[in-house]
Amino acid sequence: MGAALAVTFAVWLAAPAARAQESTLHVGLREDPDLLDPILGSSYVGRIVFAGLCDKLFDISPDLKIVPQLATGYEYKDPTHLVIRLRPNVQFQDGEPVDANAVKFTLLRALTVKGSMRRGEINSITSIDVIDPLTVELVLKAPDAPLLSQLTDRSGMVLPPKVVEQEGDKFGLHPVCSGPFSFVERVPQDRIVLQRFPGYWNAGAIHFDRVVYLPTPNAAVRLANLQAGALDLVEQILPTDVAAVRRDPKLKLAIQDSLMYEGITFNTGNGPAANTTIGQNALVRRAFELAIDRTSLIQVVYNGMYTSTAQANPPGSPYYDAAIQPPARDVAKAEALLKQAGVSLPVPVTITIPNNPDLQQAGQVIQAMAKEAGFDVKLLAMEFASSLQAGYAGRFQAYMIGWSGRSDPDGNMWQFLHTGGTFNYGHYSNVEVDTLLDDARRHDELATRRALYDRVWQQERKDLPLLYLWNPKNIVGMKRTLEGFQQVPDGLIRLQGMQFAR
Repeated sequence: MGAALAVTFAVWLAAPAARAQESTLHVGLREDPDLLDPILGSSYVGRIVFAGLCDKLFDISPDLKIVPQLATGYEYKDPTHLVIRLRPNVQFQDGEPVDANAVKFTLLRALTVKGSMRRGEINSITSIDVIDPLTVELVLKAPDAPLLSQLTDRSGMVLPPKVVEQEGDKFGLHPVCSGPFSFVERVPQDRIVLQRFPGYWNAGAIHFDRVVYLPTPNAAVRLANLQAGALDLVEQILPTDVAAVRRDPKLKLAIQDSLMYEGITFNTGNGPAANTTIGQNALVRRAFELAIDRTSLIQVVYNGMYTSTAQANPPGSPYYDAAIQPPARDVAKAEALLKQAGVSLPVPVTITIPNNPDLQQAGQVIQAMAKEAGFDVKLLAMEFASSLQAGYAGRFQAYMIGWSGRSDPDGNMWQFLHTGGTFNYGHYSNVEVDTLLDDARRHDELATRRALYDRVWQQERKDLPLLYLWNPKNIVGMKRTLEGFQQVPDGLIRLQGMQFAR
């Protein structure tokens, strides 16, 4: 890490030392992002980098309200015609205008390009009409209640048509967007460097010349670098390190409930790796869950700060189903289910886990607990971006993978539980669940959507393709001199308004 920082700091030797210290923000990330293309990328830490690179049509506020960003407003002419008005005089970092044609180009690319991770988020769009340079109309095949919320994230990041067409599938290696900072360089597993974009439409809110994102999977190393001053902000402080940050007079914390969850996805239908005892038998998956004591696991690994869960939506969501609670650990019942399933013991299970130390520890706790119920659990550690590729390809039996969460429940459920959903790594497929999820998109009444989602959870609990474990908290550590940080439940690091005290 020290060598990496030495290389990074060498880039700024031409500037006066005091200015370099004040005008460059160093952000520690829990892992290295995947491809920096909003249409093709899928990692949470990638979204943090995009917050500096790419503005969106809309954003969300700290109280989860949808607010304009590149757009100035919207209106539904009727349930299947959405009109979006754009902010005037906005340009991409290559000088192209951010206009209705660019919005149309980006959304069509999201719907059609090979490997799009956004298609399932906006697939209700059937056509896009440019009304004038600053007005675009989306025509939908059916009412789509969560569509606007999807445009607050990567689906709403508008891209410059000329650059995308020139770069093709290489665009993510040196992306161009309309955010406050433009791309400079990326050294995989080391750093991503951005510099201030002078043509940014909201330039007055930006107070840094550069931002350097430093992927550091080891939480102890992230903390040590924050304490030493090599990092200015760390997007994830583990609960076990909270006390150390609080003791340091040079540092401060921002803590809040998040939209996130962590879980284990079982491969039930994605290639040959699905042909396992646990992949093909819901009774076995339910026995595996009963072998786990979530409360003890969270106490051991996360000092009890996280919340156990059995569903995707966090307790603060109006769509949280209070009737769906994690079952208490019951080894005897787990053994009875395995006997009912008629399987040979011990049941082998290989869990793919990103190489973050805390997740590895959680995996070891699960491994020990499951052994007592008749499971032989092996842990396969993998670099995070590589684990994602293995997940998409079906090269796993069980995959411990979290989700950063969305304010609308569709963003936490459809892509994971619907047949063909982009993040449905295990290819779970249930016709009733598909119908319920599709129906929920067509209604905007809370009571109606809640009733539909409640039925989804009843079926999910029977099939258990995804074992939800806990809801983390957003715990951000930073220098005490860093001002203007605004915490939002999605956990993204928004750079607008942040600066060092003078």
